Amino acid sequence: MRVEKAIVDLGFVRGGAVSGHAAHWRRNGYATWLFTPAASGWYPKKAPQEARPVPVLGEPWPGVPAQGRNAGERADACWLPIAKGLTPHGLRHTHRTMMENLGTEKVLMDERMGHLDGSVSARYAHVTPGMRRRLMLGFTEQWEAALDARRVMSPRSPVAVLDRLLLTRRRGG
Repeated sequence: MRVEKAIVDLGFVRGGAVSGHAAHWRRNGYATWLFTPAASGWYPKKAPQEARPVPVLGEPWPGVPAQGRNAGERADACWLPIAKGLTPHGLRHTHRTMMENLGTEKVLMDERMGHLDGSVSARYAHVTPGMRRRLMLGFTEQWEAALDARRVMSPRSPVAVLDRLLLTRRRGG
């Protein structure tokens, strides 16, 4: 629901009639006009224009994309890149690799990735609450390690939600 709210807040409109939600956004401009600009800091080339940086307004912090005529001239800054070449599909690869690293059972990985396994052994394997609990604990440890690493870089953040998380880590939980 938060992703859908963000899409509405950003003014993104999906193309074509959609009868239901897909497992993940695809072939609708999401990667082109939202995800890639957020990851790279650049809107794609659109004939006859060249690729251009994503202009953002300073308020509300941490900045929202400036839209409309002369958006670049009205902007206070541009988005900084998160990771060059990052794609939504690339995040799926990362997620799968993280699950492999945590020793997650194949049946749970397939469920999370939306994959169907037609093998005979898959007919007898089932996801258990213990499997989900172990995966959640593993991801929680990775999340907390990432917050600790971010806190070493800078103990505060101008992004309110991240700042609260960093302050909580400093107090020990």
